[in-house]
Amino acid sequence: MSFINGILSGLGYIVNTIFWFIPIFLLGILKLLPIKPLQQVLSYIIDGCASGWIKVNTANQHVFSRTVINTNELPPLSTKEWYMVIANHQSWVDILVLQRVLDGKVPFLKFFLKQQLIFVPIIGLAWWALDFPFMKRYSKALLAKKPHLRGKDVAATQKSCEKFQLKPVSVVNFVEGTRFTPQKSAQQNNPYPSLLRPKAGGCAFALNAMSGRLNQLVNVTIAYPNGIPSFWDFICGRVNKINLDVSVEEIDVELVGDYENDPQYKALFQRWLNDKWQEKQNTLDRLK
Repeated sequence: MSFINGILSGLGYIVNTIFWFIPIFLLGILKLLPIKPLQQVLSYIIDGCASGWIKVNTANQHVFSRTVINTNELPPLSTKEWYMVIANHQSWVDILVLQRVLDGKVPFLKFFLKQQLIFVPIIGLAWWALDFPFMKRYSKALLAKKPHLRGKDVAATQKSCEKFQLKPVSVVNFVEGTRFTPQKSAQQNNPYPSLLRPKAGGCAFALNAMSGRLNQLVNVTIAYPNGIPSFWDFICGRVNKINLDVSVEEIDVELVGDYENDPQYKALFQRWLNDKWQEKQNTLDRLK
């Protein structure tokens, strides 16, 4: 029965994605017209389509997965505010969980993506139409060879974020950089039993690129009491419950700075994020 659930649920996700991709992509092309009032209106409509995609996915989960998501009483949130969302990362299911819990409570969740991901079939074009910021990062080795490129990655991302200055947004950052596994944790020899070491650079980069516009932090801790599930486990209905803790706090102005070129700021930001990660480990222990 679970196998049939998985097949039907998977088909539902595919059909739903294709259905919403069509208007999102077409409206994204229309938004290329250099008429700012039109672009702003279309941005709201496109985000509305994406929210419709999430709502249908959530209905799919209620029918086939039937997973219960337990969360604390959510703090005050608004679709009219700007948020940085950070969360621990264990499974692709994390993304569906974040969307399900936060949809309609904060602006549509958007991720800073590597530039190469724009070429992912269908989804890449949808991300483009949804104004997901595509980041072009340069390695230290390349910058050493071509110092004129220094700072251009930040400038390019700041330009792509200009549209967010007038329209509220929630920027999601999985600061571990990859999904947690015991093997990866052992390789890092890190102090967090259930987390990987946080990578401060991406989070600091996003705050800097948004020029301080992201002034509130939504800190989400995701716990799977019965073990980390695969996406297939989830859509088959094998995940009975997921526990979440959600908190909100102001982002201090001192947390916005030049991570690559200011050693003092870099050390401060790393200490701040490491403290958050120790708190997250304590929360995970409680949720499990």
